[in-house]
Amino acid sequence: MRIITLEEHVTFPELTNLIPEAILLNQSVDQSAKLGKLASKLADVNGERLNSMNASGISLQVLSVAGAGADLLDAESGPAFARKYNDTLAQTMTENADRFAAFAHLPMTAPEAAADELERTVSTHQFKGALINGLTKGRFLDHPLFVPLLERAEKLDVPIYLHPGLPPKAVVAAYYSGLPEDAGTVLSVAGWGWHSETAIHVLRLIISGTLDRYPKLKIIIGHMGEMLPMIMARCDERFGVQQAGINQRSISQTLKDQVYITTSGVFTLPPFKVALETFGIDNILFSVDYPFSTNEDGVRFLKSLPLPDDQLEKIAHRNAEKLLKLN
Repeated sequence: MRIITLEEHVTFPELTNLIPEAILLNQSVDQSAKLGKLASKLADVNGERLNSMNASGISLQVLSVAGAGADLLDAESGPAFARKYNDTLAQTMTENADRFAAFAHLPMTAPEAAADELERTVSTHQFKGALINGLTKGRFLDHPLFVPLLERAEKLDVPIYLHPGLPPKAVVAAYYSGLPEDAGTVLSVAGWGWHSETAIHVLRLIISGTLDRYPKLKIIIGHMGEMLPMIMARCDERFGVQQAGINQRSISQTLKDQVYITTSGVFTLPPFKVALETFGIDNILFSVDYPFSTNEDGVRFLKSLPLPDDQLEKIAHRNAEKLLKLN
C-alpha cells in the first residue's frame, strides 16, 4: 500500500544560524534543548530519514520547515531568507525527487512577499502549498494583513497547513507560568497549548467570515484535528448560522468543506474514531510528525485501523494525492 505523510519536518542549521541570536533569545519558549537532540534528524533528508521511510514502507514525505525561520525576521530581511530556505530545500530533494515533496516556508511578516514566494515555489519547485507556524507577531490569519496570501493560495488552489507555533509571551505568562521545572513549557506546546491555539486559529477563520470569503481555500491541521472533532457539535450549538451576520455556514459544515486533518503524532484509536465520525473519511490524511514522532509508531497505528481497504487507502494516500495533486 502506498503511504504518504505530510507533516514531516526539516531544519537546516546553516540557515537558522543566520538568524541573529538576540531574536532567538527573545522567543517566548526555549525549545533549543529538544530541537538540539533531534538536530541531526531534522537536518537530514537523503540519509537516515530515507532509510527509515524505506523500513516503514513510507512512499513519500511532504517536508516543511520546523523551528526558527523567516517569520521571526522583519519585512525587509524575511523574504530573502525564505527564498534561500525554499531553494535549499528544493535542491536537497532532487537526489530522491520521487520520495519527497514540500510545503513552502514563507516570510509571514511581509504578506505580499509571502504570497509571491508561495507562487514562486509552486511554479518553480512544484511545492504543494505552504506551512505556517502559528501566529505572526500576535496576529492570526484572519487579520486583514494576510489577505494577499489567502487570495493567492485560493487562486493557486494549494492548501495552507496551519501548524502550531510558540505562544505569545503574554499567553505564556498567564497560562503556563509558575509550574514546576519544565512542566509549563511542555504544557504550553505539545502538552496542550499548541493544540488549543491551532483550534482557536481555525475557529477564528470561520467565525470572522474569512473562510466564507475564500470558499475554495483549503486548510490542513494536524494532531487528529487539534481537539476540534470533540468540540464541533458544541461550536455549532453556540455559534448559530449567520451569527452576528458573519458566517454563512455552520462551524461543522465549514470544517468539513474546507479543513483537512492529519494523524500527526496522535496514534491511538479513540481520537481517530471521533475524527472519523465528525470530519469524515475524505478529510483525514495520514502523517507522522517526523522526527518528533517515529515512522514506526505511525505506520503501526495506520495498519491497525479497523477500516475496509478502500477507506484505509484514502487515509494512507488517496486523500493526500487528491488534495495536493500528487502523481
